[in-house]
Amino acid sequence: MTRATAKVHKHATLFADGGSRGNPGPAASGAVLIADDGSLLAEIGEFLGIATNNVAEWNALLCGLNAALEMGIEELDVRLDSELVVRQLAGVYRVKHPDLIPFATKARSLVRKFAKVDVRHIPRKENAAADAVVNRFLDEAAGARARNANGSC
Repeated sequence: MTRATAKVHKHATLFADGGSRGNPGPAASGAVLIADDGSLLAEIGEFLGIATNNVAEWNALLCGLNAALEMGIEELDVRLDSELVVRQLAGVYRVKHPDLIPFATKARSLVRKFAKVDVRHIPRKENAAADAVVNRFLDEAAGARARNANGSC
């Protein structure tokens, strides 16, 4: 995780995204926390190995929520380009897949720890910062696999 500032912020916006190249396939999660003044508070990402896109999306949300709580943020705007995750988190859609139920349960638990949370679906183009984190981790993992396959370790 990269943190850009140590200043305590009461409110922030979380942009989270997950992706897999193949479904399932190599997957990664990315999240970006932005202060009200537009400054970067944190950038969180991780390579997940082989996973589905939905697992990556939920994981990104969890990573971002945890980072916001660790930073002492009390009010959080959450922006996701996964309409499915937004609706499942809100309870509009049921989480049917058994592998995703623990993600949803944990996310709902974390959301309750904030004084205020506003979760909204946004177009993919508005989630470019989180998407860039996802792709950076996927590209780094692909490069590492290629180097290992070429015997350059």
